[in-house]
Amino acid sequence: MQRKHILLFATSFFGIAVGQELPARHEVGLTLGGLFSSERTGGATHLDLGSGIAFQANYGYRLLGSRSVALFGEVHLLASPLRNVTSTDSTLTRDVASLFITPGIRVKFFQSSRIAPYAAIGGGWADYEQSTLTLGGAANSAPRTVNHGAFDYGGGFDVKLWRFVGLRTEIRDFYTGSPAYNSGQIHGGQHNVVAGGGLVFRL
Repeated sequence: MQRKHILLFATSFFGIAVGQELPARHEVGLTLGGLFSSERTGGATHLDLGSGIAFQANYGYRLLGSRSVALFGEVHLLASPLRNVTSTDSTLTRDVASLFITPGIRVKFFQSSRIAPYAAIGGGWADYEQSTLTLGGAANSAPRTVNHGAFDYGGGFDVKLWRFVGLRTEIRDFYTGSPAYNSGQIHGGQHNVVAGGGLVFRL
């Protein structure tokens, strides 16, 4: 009987110790980034979609894993208030705002180390808001908003800073349908590549 009690105590103590050494289950990332500019061409129409500021928030929940590797479920949000359009075609949309919300999964390696790299993939929703004016200053006949599916993938790494606070840097690509550029020749998928950095909180 005494041996059973000792074994039970040892097992419980070991489980508690391991549990304490495991990283926090919740992660909240707040990052500021920049969307890279991109070129779009369709028929005789060519445009440059300019770069833009990207405000990003990410929530991750550790589903399973160990100190070496872990699987997180995550929801990523990106908001970009303005990206200017440049083209010789004055009938095109003047600028575009973007909002992406993409649930997905993230695999993180070496969680207990000072630097923990990760890879992420997900899919969800993209919303584009077009300007009310064209490049020429006329009223824009394109829809005010359009919605598409979104697929995102990327990676980065977290750096432990102090207790539950760390630094995060990453790069992602959000592949979506096109904004309404007010051109029937430019359509199909569009890559939206963003690089950024900020803080991550582990709870």
